[in-house]
Amino acid sequence: MRVSVFGLGYVGCVSAACLAAMGHEVVGVDVNQVKVDLVNDGRAPVVEERIGELTAEGVRTGALRATGDVREAIAASEVSLVCVGTPSRSNGSLCTTYLERVTEQIGAALAERGGRHTVVFRSTMLPGTCLNLLVPILEKYVGGTAGVDLGVAVNPEFLREGTSVRDFFDPPKTVIGELDPASGDAVAALYDGLPGEVFRVPVPTAEAIKYADNAFHGLKIGFANELGAVCRALGVDSHQVMDVFLADRKLNISPAYLRPGFAFGGSCLPKDLRSLVHAAQRADVSVPILAHVLPSNADHLQRAVDLVERTGKRRAGLFGLSFKPGTDDLRESPLVELAERLFGKGYDLRIYDANVSLSRLLGANREYIETRLPHLAQLLADSVEEVLEHAEVCLVGTSDPAVLSALPHGGRPLIIDLVRLPDAEARRTEPGYLGLAW
Repeated sequence: MRVSVFGLGYVGCVSAACLAAMGHEVVGVDVNQVKVDLVNDGRAPVVEERIGELTAEGVRTGALRATGDVREAIAASEVSLVCVGTPSRSNGSLCTTYLERVTEQIGAALAERGGRHTVVFRSTMLPGTCLNLLVPILEKYVGGTAGVDLGVAVNPEFLREGTSVRDFFDPPKTVIGELDPASGDAVAALYDGLPGEVFRVPVPTAEAIKYADNAFHGLKIGFANELGAVCRALGVDSHQVMDVFLADRKLNISPAYLRPGFAFGGSCLPKDLRSLVHAAQRADVSVPILAHVLPSNADHLQRAVDLVERTGKRRAGLFGLSFKPGTDDLRESPLVELAERLFGKGYDLRIYDANVSLSRLLGANREYIETRLPHLAQLLADSVEEVLEHAEVCLVGTSDPAVLSALPHGGRPLIIDLVRLPDAEARRTEPGYLGLAW
């Protein structure tokens, strides 16, 4: 099929490269010319396992290209995937500005093009957004009826940063919210041959499924960390407790995320919890558990700050900055928040993350870091050794083998473990080791 993908961030870039690898003819669209030029040069604009080689191969074979021209992309495609961001506003509500803007541009281009075209929204949005906001925009510009003159569908993604290419080709499920059967058929054809069950559901149901998934993921992480903190205070090994807890699979509890560790973050879980809670409040529905997941998460992050303060040391090192290992995504990373708090308290801080380079940060990633941690350039170190030589206390927020193999024993520097190191059990008997929740 001929496909246009709007938005070349993590979801859009991975979707475009993977669809091209499946044999589709794909054109990516983005307002950021740097991203467009990178793709056309055969280079991925994001750091992600396998995405570089897939992008290069797609461009080499002619299956993948990019443009900033919406009309050109619409004219060259029969299906459009909309993968633009839906960030949180300051009050927690969902910002649909980018969705509305790109929908207007697609509608205007379709009015000129003529013929049936299927618009597939892959961005995360609250139930009702597609039918009540986006469909009227399309119908206004096209001058026709959605489901008759043009196709509309919602196709939420279930891609985890760091393993998103593998998740694309081996999805846990495929969800298609179809306005009409023909629209659903067009989406199903995109993924023909991939494993996993396909669910063809009403559009609002598809919108809600992503929130159900992300809300539960956020709840699981917060639950495990709170339990870990309580167990640590009582002198109980939280991982032994969780090993027994997870042995009971009859109640359909997934083991994913159920290990005490550091705070959660990233571009999905925090904003989706905020917008879901905001939507519930507007509907006068009380959701006390969901409303307290993010405060619990913030308290858990503060525990790491408190551990540093109790050491009495002032020269600190931080290993890891992106919210997911193997990526350079800094948006709402708890490690960025941790660095910001330590820097704000006057700590002499050095940070090392092999995947984070200020010169390579683009778009929302760069905007976020410039807003939250504008002094990043002076804090970044070039090597693991540089951080170890500087720090009196080191916080380990990554499982990078290069970092783990270099961590010293014996208490110099002090090690604060945020990820449960592979040798955490042995280190617990050593001086100078502190586990966050174990």
